[in-house]
Amino acid sequence: MGMPLCDNKKNQFLEASTTMELSNQNLYLSMLWCLIFIIIVLKLISTRSNKPNPPPCPPKLPFIGNLHQITGTLTQISLRSLSQKYGPLMLLHFGQIPTLVVSSANLVREMATTNDVVFSSRPSMTVARIFYYGCKDLSFSPYGEDWKYKRKLSIIEFLSSKKVRSFQLIREEEVANLVNKIPEACRKNIPVNLIKMLVATSGNIHCRCVFGHKYETLDGKSSRLEELVMDLMHHFGEFSFGDFFPSLWWMDFVTGLIPRMKANFRELEAFIDKEIQQHKGGKMNIENKDFVDCMLQLQHEDDTPNVGLSLPSIKTLILDMVAGGWETTSTAIEWVMAELMKNPEKMKKAQEEVRRVVGNKPKIEENDVNQMSYLRCVVKETMRLHPPGPLLLARKTDGSVKLGGYDIPPKTRVIVNAWAIQRDPDVWERPEEFTPERFENSEVDFKGQDFELIPFGFGRRVCPGILFSVASIEYTLVNLLYWFDWKLPDNNNGTKDESGKDIDISETKGMLAAMKLPLLLQPVPYCPKT
Repeated sequence: MGMPLCDNKKNQFLEASTTMELSNQNLYLSMLWCLIFIIIVLKLISTRSNKPNPPPCPPKLPFIGNLHQITGTLTQISLRSLSQKYGPLMLLHFGQIPTLVVSSANLVREMATTNDVVFSSRPSMTVARIFYYGCKDLSFSPYGEDWKYKRKLSIIEFLSSKKVRSFQLIREEEVANLVNKIPEACRKNIPVNLIKMLVATSGNIHCRCVFGHKYETLDGKSSRLEELVMDLMHHFGEFSFGDFFPSLWWMDFVTGLIPRMKANFRELEAFIDKEIQQHKGGKMNIENKDFVDCMLQLQHEDDTPNVGLSLPSIKTLILDMVAGGWETTSTAIEWVMAELMKNPEKMKKAQEEVRRVVGNKPKIEENDVNQMSYLRCVVKETMRLHPPGPLLLARKTDGSVKLGGYDIPPKTRVIVNAWAIQRDPDVWERPEEFTPERFENSEVDFKGQDFELIPFGFGRRVCPGILFSVASIEYTLVNLLYWFDWKLPDNNNGTKDESGKDIDISETKGMLAAMKLPLLLQPVPYCPKT
C-alpha cells in the first residue's frame, strides 16, 4: 500500500517541476521578446533621429528641377514669391545643382554668427574660372589661407580708410571734370544721359587709383577697356549650362558662350599685361604708388610660405579692383537720382542740406560730406530698395550644417536674396516706399553687421570695397545736387512731368540691377549767392 503513494508524490513533484520549468521558459521567452521589441523601438527612434531634415522644396520637374519657376520675371522677385509660399529657407534644384535660398534677416544672422566659416566659400562658376585663372581672385576664390592673404593685402594697399582718404584728390578732379562737362548739355538744351557720364567718371577714378592714369573721357565715347569691363559684367548674367548641368558643360561651346568669354578675357588680359610691363619698366613714385605698383613691390618682397602673389594672382586682383566697383558705383548714383526725382520733396530736403553745409565755397571738401546726415540716409534708403546685386554672390557650404533647424548638406550652393530681405514687411514699415527718414536717429548701416540691410554682403565675405564705393557715391552725389537743379525733359506730347511719377524704375535682369531705361535729366546750373 506504500508504494503507490510514493509514486503519486513523485509524479506530483515531477509535474510541479515541469510546470515551473515551463513557467520559467515562458518568462525567459517574454523577456527575450521584450528585449527584441525594445531594440527595434530604439533602432526606429535612432533611424528617425538620424534622418535628414531638409528645408521645404517646391515641386520640381525631372532634370531641370525648379529652373522653370524662376523664368519670366526678375529672379529676385520669383524667389521672393516662392519664399512667401514655402518659407524663408528653401532648398531648390537649379538643374543638377541643389541650391539653398535664404530670404530672412534672422537666417542671415544665424549664418554670420553661428556658421560663418561653413558658409564662406564660393561655388566654381564658368565665367570666374575663365576670367580669374581658375578663381584665384578675391571675390570668387574658395575660403582659405590664400584668400585671407589676398584680402588682407587688398585692404591694406587699396581699400582701407587711410588709402580711400588718400584718393580724395583723384575723386575731386574726376568729379570736377563731370561737373564742368554737364553745362554743355545745358547750353544745347538737351537732356543728359546721366549713366553714360557716371560710368565714365567711375571708370576714371578706378583706373587712376589702380593704374595711375585714366582710360575714359567724357566726350560720350567709350574706351575699349570700358566696353570689356561691361562685357564681363554681362557675362555674369548669361546662362551657362556648365553652372547648372555639369554633365552638359560642352553645350557652352555649342552656344558660343565660352568662345565669347575667352575672346573677351584675352583682350582684358592684354590690357593688364601692358600695364604690368609699363610699371615694371618705369620709375615708381614711392610717395604716390598706385595699386599695380603696390602689388609688384609686394611680389618682389614676398616670402610668405604656402601662399603668395603669383603673376596670375596679381592679374586677378587688378581686375577685381578695376571691375569690382566700376559699374556698381555709377548704377547706385543713377538710382539715387531717379528716386529723388520721383520724390521732389526728398530732393528739396537733400539739396537744402547740401547747399547749407557747403555754403559759397568754390569746391566741395570731404569734411563737408561728413556733415550731411540726410544725404547718407538717402544713400542707405536707395541701397535698401535697389541693392546693386539683388542676389548676393553665391556661396557654398563647406560641410554639413544646420540652419533654421534644417539640415543642409555639404557642397550646397547658397543664394541670399538681399532684395527680398530689404523689402520684408516684417522688418521694414512701408517697405516699398522711398523714405530716407527711416534712417534718421537709426544706427542701422550697410557695413554687414545689420542683417536687414546687406547690399554689400555680410560676414567674412562682406565686400571689402565698401569705403571706396561709398566715398565715390557720396562725393559725386553732393556735387550733382549742389551745382545743378534737375528737371525732367518734356514728354513726347510736349508736356512736362513735374512729379516724377512717369520715371520708369524697372530693373534689368542679371547680376547687376541697373535701370532698364537710362535716366534722362535736364540740368539747370545753380549759382550760389555771394
